[in-house]
Amino acid sequence: MLPEPRLGDTDPTAPPIPAWFSAALATRADHHEATVHGARVVARSWGPPGPGVILVHGGAAHSHWWDHVAPALSQAHRVVAVDLSGHGDSDHRPRYLLRTWADEIMALGRAAGIEGPPLVIGHSMGGWVALATGAAYGSAVAGIIAIDAPRRGGAPGEAASATRSAFGPRRAYASHAEALSRFRTVPEQPDSLPFILDHIARTSLREHDGTWTWKFDPAASRRDRPPASALVAQLTCPLAILRAENGIMSADIGASLRAETGRWVPVIEIPLAGHHIMLDQPLSLISALRSLLSLWASERDG
Repeated sequence: MLPEPRLGDTDPTAPPIPAWFSAALATRADHHEATVHGARVVARSWGPPGPGVILVHGGAAHSHWWDHVAPALSQAHRVVAVDLSGHGDSDHRPRYLLRTWADEIMALGRAAGIEGPPLVIGHSMGGWVALATGAAYGSAVAGIIAIDAPRRGGAPGEAASATRSAFGPRRAYASHAEALSRFRTVPEQPDSLPFILDHIARTSLREHDGTWTWKFDPAASRRDRPPASALVAQLTCPLAILRAENGIMSADIGASLRAETGRWVPVIEIPLAGHHIMLDQPLSLISALRSLLSLWASERDG
């Protein structure tokens, strides 16, 4: 069964899809895979092989959440977006551990042509995975950027899974249209740009025996995480935080981490953004990431 036309093609009231977004999605990506602890995991990359950046999605998400962000970072970096096991097109596992996901990130970075220690950028649950990667791999990681990752407790998807308000047993839908109509973000974000949300929804589905279902493994969202401060305290690489103004990170996150770990962490707030910054304020997110990457490159080369 072929996917149905995009939202912008079917809804005459939808805002036009901007040229920058169409150009980003049209940018060629290379595909990669690796076998890590018995599971096949996959990634896509943009830009020439060399120093690189690895993008890590949140819970129940996947690498396509970065499709409109990654090309904008690829002028000076090899940019790799991963599907963690239990997500996207990667295999499922009987058990999901932060250290296993950290091993997947590093293996996929090597498979995708990153040379030298990568910078790891993670959103929401992926922020924890990024921190765990830095804590586990030390100087083999060049830096960490955590994007609106909660300081304690579960990420939004994990909380929703625990209460069964979302991410329960996967349902099979009779049609592509019915499945798309059920797509929601957690937490819900009414200001998400519809053309981005539509792309994310379509890349979240797979066909199986004539029905459509979500790609993620619900079991991957049911996991306790250590406090972010416990991971931050183990880092030897640079760390920065991007906070959504209307997200789940408190405004005092930098001061809190300094009090708990003795480490000063720069915090950049993205104005007007909800938790899923790439859905409602993507250009501001790109600008902040470009600035941080440029600053760290100057410090490294200087």
